[in-house]
Amino acid sequence: MKFASVRLVTNDIDRLIAFYARLTGQTANRFSPEFGEFRADGFALAISSERLIAQFNAGAAVAAANRSAMIEFEVDDVDAALAGLGEDGLDIAMAPADMPWGNRSMLLRDPDGNVVNIFARKKG
Repeated sequence: MKFASVRLVTNDIDRLIAFYARLTGQTANRFSPEFGEFRADGFALAISSERLIAQFNAGAAVAAANRSAMIEFEVDDVDAALAGLGEDGLDIAMAPADMPWGNRSMLLRDPDGNVVNIFARKKG
């Protein structure tokens, strides 16, 4: 078995794709107006409309209903990543902070409320 991707389900695909394009610096591959995907070394993030899920996947997922998963991106420098994004329009759930295990982390919420952890591993 090979891990393929994480998929987010949304009612506003353009808004969510714009958020992750800003966050990752990547352009989404849009396979249809209802589905897009970001691919880079080490990650694949798919985004689809709730309408698509209702039509083809028996309504198995509900948009903006996540309360238990975090999407995590590793960077070299959390503070530099935040400076590069700019805080304008970001929903910062936790400002950059040092974790007890040595990593530095910040938490954002994407436009659908999904938690995004941007972290840098402890150096040394």
